[in-house]
Amino acid sequence: SGGAVVLVKPPAEPAPLPGVAAKSLENWRTLGLGPRFNKAGGRVLYDPADLLAWRNQNRFGSTSEV
Repeated sequence: SGGAVVLVKPPAEPAPLPGVAAKSLENWRTLGLGPRFNKAGGRVLYDPADLLAWRNQNRFGSTSEV
């Protein structure tokens, strides 16, 4: 998408996705499970639209839906 990007912050700072630790996002990137991302000069960037889309695709009403 053509929107702004969000820089992944060091683990001591809040992650770009509220409720999700930066370390979790790092682990999910290696497993291909998290939101789409870009890399620029060694930095990991997330488009806010991709974060919202990923969060909405991973919403469930009960554990039986997972």
